[in-house]
Amino acid sequence: MEVGFEGGISMPKGTIRRLITDRGFGFIQTAEGKDLFFHRSELEGVDYSSLREGQEVEYEVGQGRNGRSEAVRVRLAPPKAE
Repeated sequence: MEVGFEGGISMPKGTIRRLITDRGFGFIQTAEGKDLFFHRSELEGVDYSSLREGQEVEYEVGQGRNGRSEAVRVRLAPPKAE
């Protein structure tokens, strides 16, 4: 088991697939290849305007206003150790 941000189990990782900059949201492609919505208000430690498609992020899955799953507590993934 990997240790995550706060000493717990690591968070799922995905890649920023698409950003809708004029609307303030985007989609993360999960490790399973599915798209997961996220809103800029769920970003932690990163400014929305600095995000780029293809960046790796970590996130938690929560329930959105419409009852569907969405990414919450989205952060940039730490660099991979070599």
